Amino acid sequence: MNKLLETLLNAVSVGSLYGLIALGYTMVYGVLQFINFAHGDIVMAAAWIALLLATAAGLAAADAQPAAFASVDIGVIVFMCVLAAIRYSSLWQNIQRWPGKLPRYASDLWCIVVSVAMFRVLYIAGIWLTTATGQWAGGRDAVAAQSWSMLLPAMVVLIIVMLVAAVFGFNIERFAYRPLRKAPRLNVLITAIGMSLLIQNLGQLRAIFGTEPRSIPRLFPEVAAASIASVNIYWLDIIIVGMAILLMAALDFLVYRTRMGLAMRAVSADQPVASLMGVPVDRTISFTFIIGSALAAAGGFFYVMKYPTVQQPADTGWVLLGLKAFVAAVVGGIGNVRGAMIGGLLIGALEIFGAAYVSDAFRDVYVFGLLILVLLIKPAGIFGRHVAEKV
Repeated sequence: MNKLLETLLNAVSVGSLYGLIALGYTMVYGVLQFINFAHGDIVMAAAWIALLLATAAGLAAADAQPAAFASVDIGVIVFMCVLAAIRYSSLWQNIQRWPGKLPRYASDLWCIVVSVAMFRVLYIAGIWLTTATGQWAGGRDAVAAQSWSMLLPAMVVLIIVMLVAAVFGFNIERFAYRPLRKAPRLNVLITAIGMSLLIQNLGQLRAIFGTEPRSIPRLFPEVAAASIASVNIYWLDIIIVGMAILLMAALDFLVYRTRMGLAMRAVSADQPVASLMGVPVDRTISFTFIIGSALAAAGGFFYVMKYPTVQQPADTGWVLLGLKAFVAAVVGGIGNVRGAMIGGLLIGALEIFGAAYVSDAFRDVYVFGLLILVLLIKPAGIFGRHVAEKV
């Protein structure tokens, strides 16, 4: 009985993490009808940025020192330059039309400058706020003592990480996906995979994150909130589940109760018609990527709070985390907000119960086996609906 209850609690916690990351997948697919395979890499980048902030604020141990402060600027500048190169790849082929496109290129250049400035401001502000709140809470001693006073620094790190990821998502959409808005789906799919590999390999550089796994301090206290049948229910798991439900409810409210949500649903239904009706299509799609990336960052932050080893950027664990969240979105009905969370819980339950009662060696097989089963029986997912396409 104790093993059953402990497995159930772990399944709910892990499933909530999968569901939280799956929300970003389902947001982008619901509007643009394509899978952003760089989503899982934003989860990885968010975890590393959280480590950077915790280290710079003096909350992490000395041997956990990752990239230097200047490397953040290097990484951001290199990333933005690559995006700009992608955006301007057709410039020289269309040099005769360059004067007419000057306003667009000037707008893109301004966006790059503003984005680099925002990254730097957010990072400096994050270090300052995390250091100030960490010192008020007691610094590394409070982390070691698992003090509740670390709750405020933890929330500061979470907010900064979500804002940084939002800027990442905006620029990825603007420079990598927007030029392919009218291109075949295969082109967009290849670009998404390429963007994923770009983020992974940039993170591998020694000047940015490096190739060594690091330890991140538990900013949330690992304290039992209650005990049932000798099984402890920890506050961290309660916070993870609570934040996942809260963010899902906020996203559901945004999609179905606000003007922006109405615009997102209109763009999802028919982009040309939505544009004719006065819906700002580009702004709506950019906002979708911003929200999706922020949700991915929240998932990455809580993942490394639960499993406090930040693996190197190209580690298989990050790839599997993103793929399992994608499976959760598909199982629940990709494009459905509530379905993504239900799918995450189902995936988490299947993986954890299978590992506990059958074999831990096949925990990934259980997840992808369920995906195959759902695609065979109900391809649209549990809460998905078949949509007839006009030919």
